[in-house]
Amino acid sequence: MTSAPASPLTMLVPDFPFSYDSWLTHPAGLGAVPSERHGTEVAVIGGGMSGMTAAYELLRLGLRPVVYEAEQLGGRMRSTPFPGNPEYVAEMGAMRFPVSATALFHYIGTLGLATRPFPNPLAPSTPSTLIDLNGERRQARTTDDLPSVYQEVADAWEKALQERAELSTVRDAIQRRDTATLKAVWDRLVREFDDQSFYGFLATSPTFQSFRHREIFGQVGFGTGGWDTDFPNSVLEILRVVVTDADDHQVGIIGGSQQLPRGLWEHRPAAPAHWPEGTSLASLHDGGRPRPAVTRLRRAGDGIRVRDESGEEREFPAVVFSPHVWTLLNRIDCDPELLPTPLWTAVERTHYMGASKLFVLVDRPFWRDPDPATGRDVMSMTLTDRMPRGVYLFDDGPDRPGVMCLSYTWNDDSLKVATLTPEDRLERLLSQLGAIYPDVDIRSHIVGGPLTVTWETEPRFMGAFKSNLPGHYRYQRRLFTQFMQDDMPAEQRGFFLCGDDVSWTAGFAEGAVTTALNAVWGVLDHLGGATHPDNPGPGDRFHDFAPVELPYD
Repeated sequence: MTSAPASPLTMLVPDFPFSYDSWLTHPAGLGAVPSERHGTEVAVIGGGMSGMTAAYELLRLGLRPVVYEAEQLGGRMRSTPFPGNPEYVAEMGAMRFPVSATALFHYIGTLGLATRPFPNPLAPSTPSTLIDLNGERRQARTTDDLPSVYQEVADAWEKALQERAELSTVRDAIQRRDTATLKAVWDRLVREFDDQSFYGFLATSPTFQSFRHREIFGQVGFGTGGWDTDFPNSVLEILRVVVTDADDHQVGIIGGSQQLPRGLWEHRPAAPAHWPEGTSLASLHDGGRPRPAVTRLRRAGDGIRVRDESGEEREFPAVVFSPHVWTLLNRIDCDPELLPTPLWTAVERTHYMGASKLFVLVDRPFWRDPDPATGRDVMSMTLTDRMPRGVYLFDDGPDRPGVMCLSYTWNDDSLKVATLTPEDRLERLLSQLGAIYPDVDIRSHIVGGPLTVTWETEPRFMGAFKSNLPGHYRYQRRLFTQFMQDDMPAEQRGFFLCGDDVSWTAGFAEGAVTTALNAVWGVLDHLGGATHPDNPGPGDRFHDFAPVELPYD
């Protein structure tokens, strides 16, 4: 294969290196369904980013998506306005997006949403970062400002990636869209590391033999911050993030990430098949609102019968399902024939990461005030081994209110606050931050009460996002490839899973978008449609790029 010229690094996931961004932007479009199928209703369950992507593209194909949503459009793109100041929002779920997420940015561009750099630790746009570890505090603008041990840790991580995961080779193949090289290297890494945890990878790397180095890396990390909450997970989960640059060069959406799925609900695509100009998803639903939560799913002849909370039942030739797959186990009464038994096993084995956040609105960005003793900002983006773990600061200028994320935690650290009321959480966090910043009176600047979330206690979610444990690759492959249904019995076709927990990059909106596009291709194929020969879709190229199969026995 002739390599293409190098291009920017993108989230071309090496397990299935199909160029979704090219498929989306090709002038031939995503395909066409037979004219007699135009206007056919297709159920789309879940109104998050994946569900909205699928529904939007099915609308453009001339089908009639019927969207079901249990709570609010957006899913884990949840931008909660502060009471009394609705122009300011707390990003309870997704809040930072790597620019390498080119399929996601196709829709950000479609809606004309503005972005700005996200204040990650030590990012070029972050005014300063404070690292509080083992009671010692270090403030820095760049990594060069930190003690030499931090550079040793950064070097150890880089060497481990280069020597054991062929980082440069994989990234170069992604940039050049050299899928042959990418698959050859990555498939070997899958075979080698499927049973290896992230911590095991570090502990067995010659460059990470010092426990102190592993501790610092876990607490601080690089890019988005500490990595220790991922230590039990499969190292493949981490490698996918790193090789696609998903942990760096991130931006936030000005005005809140929820604008994206809500925007797709309202957007009127140009020249949709079958539908008149000006048609939107909202205009196809009574009152401009989605149907309520789904309570029951049953096979019915060649279709699938869907019952919602209102008691209404409808039958559809195809259903796209985008919520967390665990909701099939405990929130929806499902026909066992909905999925083949191996897929039910994969659903059961799915592992979710927990996460908690607490936000407050403050009168102004006081953290930019100079410290009389040092001349530096009195507060910084903060990484700590104490209860807050991560503190993020957002401002729109010196004379306007600011937003503080006083704590962003994962897994065990999230559970430490799960049983506390928002007010109790705030008190504990202010106490902890007072030990880090003894001369800063955060409380005096807070306007109103805190806004909080713990995703593992949210009944429709039960976790922030899926992350595979060692040995889970085979289950992940079943979930991801479920949109390919030619080999399934006819009575088990027509139900399509999507969402970031079905993707290879769980926790990233890019995975929600790309698996939604897989489902769109699946529906297109199921209803007798086809892609344009000049623009084959993920199913058309599946056997060229299929994820490697590991032996089962």
